Order: sequence, then structure tokens, then C-alpha cells
Amino acid sequence: MKKLHTVTALIEAGAGVALMGFPSVAVKLLLGTPLDSAAAEVLGRLAGAALFALGIACWLASRDARSQAARGLAAAMLFYNFAAVALFALARFGLGLQGVLLWPAVILHAVMTVWCIACLRCKPSNESVPNTGQKI
Repeated sequence: MKKLHTVTALIEAGAGVALMGFPSVAVKLLLGTPLDSAAAEVLGRLAGAALFALGIACWLASRDARSQAARGLAAAMLFYNFAAVALFALARFGLGLQGVLLWPAVILHAVMTVWCIACLRCKPSNESVPNTGQKI
């Protein structure tokens, strides 16, 4: 799970920086149309801050990948990645939007979804549970 969290941290922090710094450009690359209002720009930057926060959480979780918190974060990222695939598919097929980075983003999030599932299916290690010396 350490590699999953490390790779996720880099991807989400990068996307977060792009959205915080240049929200309209980032959205145009994804969806083929720029953000068209000040409110949309603010929400784009807020989404960027949220992605950057996920990147920070994943980076920190990569240092303790066997903890229950790290598993919980992987479960949350599973939901996020699945939702990203669904929303990008809706954007393309339901709304007719498509930017140059839309399909690469769909593929990336689909791969990350499968990776999250694979990591969550692995049995958690008991190494993070303190040994009290008591027999059960």
C-alpha cells in the first residue's frame, strides 16, 4: 500500500497545484471548455486545494501504510477514483465535453481504482498492533 499512497500523493498534489494556480486552463485541458465565471474559478481553486490536501494525506500515509488509517484512506481514494471515472464519463457522454486530457484522466483513475481494490483485498498486517504479551 506504500507505493499506492506515494503515487496517489504525487498525482493528486500535482493536479491540485494545477487547479489552484490555473483552474480555467486545467479544466479546459480536461473538458475542452474553460471556466466561465469568477464563482467557477473559485470552486476550481477549492477543488485544487482539496486534491492537494488528499496528496498530503496520502504522502503521510505512505510512511505508515500498514495502519488502519492508511487502509481507510485507500478506501476513500477508491471511492474518489471511481467517482472521477463516472463523472468524466458523464461529462463526455452526457454533456458532450472532451478535452485533450479527458481520456488519459479516465484511464489513470480507472487504473488507480483497480489498484485501490487490489490493495484493500490484501489482508491487513498485524505488525501495527502492539504486542501486550497476553494470550487470547
